[in-house]
Amino acid sequence: MFSYYFKLGVKSLRRNPALTALMVLTLAVGVAASISTLTILHVMSGNPIPHKSDRLLVPIVDNGPLEGYTPSDRPDDMQLSYKDATNFLASGQGERRTAVYGISAAVEPERKDIGAFNATGLAPTSHFFPMFETPFRYGQPWGEAEDKAGADVVVLSRELSERLFGDANPVGKQVRMMGFSFQVVGVVDHWKPLPRYYKIIGGPGAFGAEDEFYIPFATAIRHETSHNGSMSCNSEREPGWQGLLNSECTWFQFWFETASASDRDELKAWLDNYAAEQRKLGRLMRNAPNHLFDVMEWLEEMKVVGNDAKLSAWLAFGFLLLCLVNTMGLLLAKFSVRAAEVGIRRSLGASQRDIFTQFLVESGVIGLAGGILGLLLAFGSLALIGMQSKGMANVAQMDFVMLAFTFVLAVAAALLAGLLPTWRACQVTPAVQLKSQ
Repeated sequence: MFSYYFKLGVKSLRRNPALTALMVLTLAVGVAASISTLTILHVMSGNPIPHKSDRLLVPIVDNGPLEGYTPSDRPDDMQLSYKDATNFLASGQGERRTAVYGISAAVEPERKDIGAFNATGLAPTSHFFPMFETPFRYGQPWGEAEDKAGADVVVLSRELSERLFGDANPVGKQVRMMGFSFQVVGVVDHWKPLPRYYKIIGGPGAFGAEDEFYIPFATAIRHETSHNGSMSCNSEREPGWQGLLNSECTWFQFWFETASASDRDELKAWLDNYAAEQRKLGRLMRNAPNHLFDVMEWLEEMKVVGNDAKLSAWLAFGFLLLCLVNTMGLLLAKFSVRAAEVGIRRSLGASQRDIFTQFLVESGVIGLAGGILGLLLAFGSLALIGMQSKGMANVAQMDFVMLAFTFVLAVAAALLAGLLPTWRACQVTPAVQLKSQ
């Protein structure tokens, strides 16, 4: 019986095509807005590196001033001082470890058709690349020898490589930045899970542009490369670069990678012992708890999916509700003109339940059509967002769950909108309709 009503529903789409098109379009726009927003939130809040996210850990020690501190206070800054970053690097803890901070540099191309320009990048250690599984198009990352020597080597992004050298492999060539010549050792390919990584590794933002280059942490320090980001200084410091390094200013992020998730407790114990030793040396004056965040905890702590993003999801559903109200009105208009048809069917023996089922299935068919169109609109809007922001290129890759949810949402919305019009259609009195005909 359902298949019979479904065929009737498909045929009813051709009745009053203008009204049907309005209903389908109204549902499609509401569904597309909701699904697009949910997909972006899904990408932003998903686990970017699920097979090792519980082994990548961020240590935080509170080196804020003692004045005005209460034990319940959170750390003033979620970054580390140079002293703590270098101590952690030398600790030998974990399988891998990296300090990292954002930098910018003036690039002086050899090509005469390109003028000097500014580029933004990161200054990590060589462990950074295997820790975050960075894909390479050409070459490879520098090694620990370059870290120790503070060598003038650079890894370029694919975009910067193509801008400077075209499609040629630039490994081994020289790039002049910050007034120094750097040897290119590798080119990073497009980073597919990029949107979720940025807040993790201290990049320009959860959906910002890609970092354009990477140089060794020690090299950036040797060249006195200033921090391209926020910095917190809790006390007076000596002037100059060395004064900054000797200060308690926090401007570095740090990551440990452990062999297994079970090693977290051991690393936390080491971190607590380290903080206790530093207090004996007159540092870390606050007797505050130390923190160790894994990837998902860090994303939550850094508010990658902020309240504004969550509010936008509610607004999208509010827009869908508005579309439902409009669809309900259009269905009332569509079903009201079929009162004579209902009266004839009732007089021939059709029950109210039969009429209710028929019209509700027709509403579902409209929802299905709206879901197909809404899915196309959602794909189009996500693809447009991906083209406008390379860092969000992968948001258009809707998974099966979101795909199925699109159709469920569209059909459910249509059925919900069709409840009142369908109930009204069932209330038609056969005798009145027959008499009027």
